[in-house]
Amino acid sequence: MFTYTSSQFQEIVDFLLKEAKRRGASDAVAEVSEGQGLSVTVRKGEVETIEQSLDKQVGVTVFLGHHRGNASTSDFSKASLKATVDAAYHIAQHTAEDNCAGPAERELLEKNPRDLDLFHPWNIDATHAIEIARTAEGAAFSVSKQIQNSDGASVSAHHAHFMMGTSHGFMGGYPFSRHYISCSPIASEGGKQSNMQRDDWYSSSRIPGELAEPAAIGKYAAQRALSRLKARSLTTRRCPVIFEAPLAAGLLGSLVQAVSGGALYRRSSFLLDSLGKQVLPKHISLYENPHLKSMTGSAPFDEEGVKTAARTVVDKGILEGYFLSTYSARKLGMKTTGNAGGSHHLVLQSKKTPKGGLPALLKEMGTGLLVTELMGQGVNYVTGDYSRGAFGYWVENGVIQYPVEEVTIAGNLRDMLLDIAMIGSDTLIRGTKETGSILIGSMTVGGK
Repeated sequence: MFTYTSSQFQEIVDFLLKEAKRRGASDAVAEVSEGQGLSVTVRKGEVETIEQSLDKQVGVTVFLGHHRGNASTSDFSKASLKATVDAAYHIAQHTAEDNCAGPAERELLEKNPRDLDLFHPWNIDATHAIEIARTAEGAAFSVSKQIQNSDGASVSAHHAHFMMGTSHGFMGGYPFSRHYISCSPIASEGGKQSNMQRDDWYSSSRIPGELAEPAAIGKYAAQRALSRLKARSLTTRRCPVIFEAPLAAGLLGSLVQAVSGGALYRRSSFLLDSLGKQVLPKHISLYENPHLKSMTGSAPFDEEGVKTAARTVVDKGILEGYFLSTYSARKLGMKTTGNAGGSHHLVLQSKKTPKGGLPALLKEMGTGLLVTELMGQGVNYVTGDYSRGAFGYWVENGVIQYPVEEVTIAGNLRDMLLDIAMIGSDTLIRGTKETGSILIGSMTVGGK
């Protein structure tokens, strides 16, 4: 499947590190990668795009004491590799000294990377991918005569592998895969262009056999689009708000960003100095587990070669740890958490989780707004102020009454996180985050 073997990658990394040392580097880090992918999009049964990608890259970071330089190339010839090291060396000579610059400490590096089963090739060609996309979109069209248009259905398969090494003893890499199927149908009422609603759904996995059935994806996406027809607005009010599971993952992402090293050492977070303090209600804990087999958020080591480990990030509402790389940890006078490159697989759990999925959570809410789509970027991570356009459904007595559009939901992220009343059992994994829908006790809903 790949042009280069793992052994060849290791030889390239070794060459780069030795060349950097020969040039006078005090330390060096090198990484080489190669990937291939297929992506197909079908719209109204016709093929819109077929993309085949083949890419490779090598990068080297050279340290001259606390001066750092980086350069990369897609040419793996010896002459090009030497030129790349030279370029990184010259850049390092002219950069400002940064006392926090440097590779991760030797004792923190992963010595024996475990196999987390992250590579599952999908033996698929363009013809087969087109067939799958057409099946998903066709299933959407078959749901109702009100589905006569589409933003398309897509199928993607991606395979890659890499190897990275440092001048002080780390060498590691592995192959990995990512695949998905998506569908985005458009519903219209009476064929009117003025009353059209679009929704979508997708399934993603490292393992092709674990992707949802294409027809099921298309059918569910169509049902979601149809349910949006005849949407109304609301008058301005305060009420409980449920973030549907895909959006709840985004809300969890806001917490992660606020307690990540870059925001903390730049003092641009609404959760500054929150370690050991309450950031979530007592019934909620947040766990990070990088070692779950085959998960998108799993990794035996981070982007610096630092060993990853399972940990409790939030324990009964109390923040127990940040998300730090080596650099951000040094800026804060702390120790890396193995999160160079971001968070690993996160699981948000609550002792207040009603059985029965989203319907049970709606019943617990009683009357309020279920939000299924957010628009705009109205989030201030310095102050925590939150204001975004939303689409959703008005709920009374635990039952959806009608779709709602042209509204804004507003609050403050610090207050919103502390006001999480329950988490649904409709658990969904989106990227590196696993959570059910989230019920927030009260937010301002702005309407007409």
